[in-house]
Amino acid sequence: MEEDIAMVKVCVLTGFGINCDYETEHAFKLAGAKAQKVHLQDVIDGIKNLSDYQILAFPGGFSFGDDIASGKVMANKFKTALWDDMKQFVEDGKLVIGICNGFQIMVKMGLLPDIEEGQTTTLSINDSGKFEDRWVYLKKDAKTKCVWTQAVDKIYLPIRHGEGKFIVKDKNVLGRLELNKQIVFRYTDEKYEPTSEYPQNPNGSIDNIAGICDKTGRVFGLMPHPEAFVTPQNHPRWTRENIEKGDGLKIFINAVNYAKKNLK
Repeated sequence: MEEDIAMVKVCVLTGFGINCDYETEHAFKLAGAKAQKVHLQDVIDGIKNLSDYQILAFPGGFSFGDDIASGKVMANKFKTALWDDMKQFVEDGKLVIGICNGFQIMVKMGLLPDIEEGQTTTLSINDSGKFEDRWVYLKKDAKTKCVWTQAVDKIYLPIRHGEGKFIVKDKNVLGRLELNKQIVFRYTDEKYEPTSEYPQNPNGSIDNIAGICDKTGRVFGLMPHPEAFVTPQNHPRWTRENIEKGDGLKIFINAVNYAKKNLK
């Protein structure tokens, strides 16, 4: 029982079309956390409380069938019912991750890139005009303050989205992301050189941006799926190459280790 109490507790949201909750829960468990799938409605109804957790995860999927725009309905639902709780969660120094649809939800509720500014970025329809399901090469911005990506430099992860094009309200927003060290990952070619060429940049994101964090580095959103590469066998060439580990797992380990050191 004592070991259970000491474990980092992770709320993995589910319900209303989220479908990567099992993989996300599994990734956090592999990283040493006590992860639990929690239906969003249970949080809204007060059956579960965000304050009981140190990490909150918005997994990928197709919340509300991507009606209106990917993540928009879920973002509105969350902001209407739980915005004060969300702000308190962040103010308490806790960690948040949004993956794919989760990233779309976070930017559309204004949680990223700055919780005080409202929505200044979004994720729009891919330039290809179609759903992209492929693996991509990513390189971490050397200046990023993101606590989720410590000791991560280059990474290979899958994407699966139809609305992953990262765009900003105006050039000032992009400038602030650079200045505040909030750009985390960029799409690259196989040599890990940033490129705007398709399909290496699979959606046409501005400045090749695949993931950002808030100014604290604790709130992180990205379109690629780290939870889908946590074991060597997840890799598409694992039988042909000497794949020793699932690179995405490191992101979850970083978060759990940070929470162990900094949160109660």
